[in-house]
Parts: sequence; structure tokens; C-alpha cells
Amino acid sequence: MANIPELPPEMILSDEEWAMIARARSQAITFDEDCPEVTPERAIRFRRVNPVRKAAT
Repeated sequence: MANIPELPPEMILSDEEWAMIARARSQAITFDEDCPEVTPERAIRFRRVNPVRKAAT
């Protein structure tokens, strides 16, 4: 098994934070005007922020 380093204290989640994550995970995703659902038409126009690099030959 690989050696897993100890996490710094600021990266360790509290029980309350784990409970918040569990509540968020159980909620349905709701789309609004600030974050609309991606339709197939919008997906076609989507452009990656970090384009895939071509492999060196």
C-alpha cells in the first residue's frame, strides 16, 4: 500500500462539515437564470478553457 501523508489540520473536515456535504449531496440540482441547464444546443457551442494539447511526435 502506498504511503499516504498526513493531511494538514486545515484540510481535515469537521463532523458539521461532513453533515453539510451529506445534506448537499441529497438535494436535487436546481437550475436558475444564473446557472441554466446545458442543452444540446449550448453544449455544441461550448469551448474548453484549457484546450487539449497535441501529443509530441
